[in-house]
Amino acid sequence: MNYNLIRTGLLIAGLASVSVQAAQIEVSLVNLTHGNHFTPVLVAAHGSDSHLFEVGKSATPALQKMAEGGAIADLDAAVMGAGGVTLANPAAGLLAPGANFEGAMLDTLTQTHLSVVAMVLPTNDAFIGLDGWKIPTEAGTYTVYLNAYDAGTEANDEIINGGGMPGVAGIPAAPGGNGGANGTGVMDGSTNANVHIHPGVLGDTDAAGGASDLDSRIHRWLNPVAKLVVTVK
Repeated sequence: MNYNLIRTGLLIAGLASVSVQAAQIEVSLVNLTHGNHFTPVLVAAHGSDSHLFEVGKSATPALQKMAEGGAIADLDAAVMGAGGVTLANPAAGLLAPGANFEGAMLDTLTQTHLSVVAMVLPTNDAFIGLDGWKIPTEAGTYTVYLNAYDAGTEANDEIINGGGMPGVAGIPAAPGGNGGANGTGVMDGSTNANVHIHPGVLGDTDAAGGASDLDSRIHRWLNPVAKLVVTVK
């Protein structure tokens, strides 16, 4: 997977940095969107064979819960059950547009890869995602830009109705208080039931009706939607 990666290497006494297995990393995340919130973030360090999601494949039930309702407990348990380690909800709640959390520490032990997920609100099943990024072995600071993905588990009708449980259509809420009501529902024509890059929302400017309950002036985005900074100690 092609991520936009920037690395600042660490040089000590003029010598090239020494490759070691990263035992501890510091993680920071910024919400780059104009008007969307992220639900509690899950950061996971794991082996190369583990995934929170895979592009082009069907979402797991645990991923569906996160993408449609923001619930990360099942994904967290799956990582821990496979011998991984996690940072669950390092922002202590929703991450607002332009907001960030900084300096969250994760003891990676012998884990070699990093993944990150969080639902994007207000959407039906969009989430920020990083899948199996190899943790560098050289000390330094690394920046990775994250895209928004569509879990492929629910139609993007853009109706805010308190939904959020798997199998219940609709959007749980607009945390910014800037959502509309009485939308008739957007028909985006998507037939892709696998995880894929999210096409973005359409929205409209009618807060009391129209096709969408989302505001096209606030809730639309272009990828990337988040910036992750990882410091290898």
